[in-house]
Amino acid sequence: MTKLLPFIQHQCKWPVWRMEIDELSNIIFLEVRNGADKLVSFTSIGLDNGMVNFDGLTTPERWLTGIETAFDGVFVLHNYQSEKGPAHKGLTAIDGHTGKTLWSNYNLAFDYLSVNGPVVYNTQIQPKKLFLADIKTGETVRNYQPIIDEVLNNRILSPQVLPVQAFKSLPDGVEAYGNTVDYLEHNNFRIVSLHTFLDGQLKQVLYIFDDEGDTVYHDLLQTDIQKLQPEAFVVHNNKLIYLKNRSVLIVLNLQNTVL
Repeated sequence: MTKLLPFIQHQCKWPVWRMEIDELSNIIFLEVRNGADKLVSFTSIGLDNGMVNFDGLTTPERWLTGIETAFDGVFVLHNYQSEKGPAHKGLTAIDGHTGKTLWSNYNLAFDYLSVNGPVVYNTQIQPKKLFLADIKTGETVRNYQPIIDEVLNNRILSPQVLPVQAFKSLPDGVEAYGNTVDYLEHNNFRIVSLHTFLDGQLKQVLYIFDDEGDTVYHDLLQTDIQKLQPEAFVVHNNKLIYLKNRSVLIVLNLQNTVL
């Protein structure tokens, strides 16, 4: 039996609020927020080599901004119209390798990410008209064409929620709170996250089992939580990706592992 070890383990300064994976460059971008001081920063890490391209990157807008999308080595930020509402305003593109701002346009808004790049619209033009934009320059390339500008498949695999009765391989003494587990099979692994009481506290744990039912990895994801948390992990391009205590990014390589 071979035990798995983290390929990436990156401690962020504050809690991670959003993760975005660029399909073309295989870079993961993190939106990291300090709610007490109203500060937001951004981190870029290569999922192929584990290299941190930059960490703690800030913009002139220190709070009312966040990640919109990522494509071809570039991630795009939006601003918020106000602190009290979810409506987005404007776009700013940043090079995912260097952290350099490539362009900003406060009249554009993001609609969706296509296989050819971001589809956007000008908020000053009514009725709404969609355009394909060049993510490196911000220039509109042409009018949106629904036949060729189909939605980009992000290839992210998410776990399914199963009743605990459907899963018989939990370690002795571990009981799932709420009678459900998050479950995903990938390659020769079975990945499970669940909530359970340990030492009188509700905690969230992660287990990875091989095809013989042996535990090859486990971790304590969150402690002393007050309610059930959403799905704890995803798999992308043979990488298991999850957050520990909301501020540590951990990535495990699940590719072509023979146990």
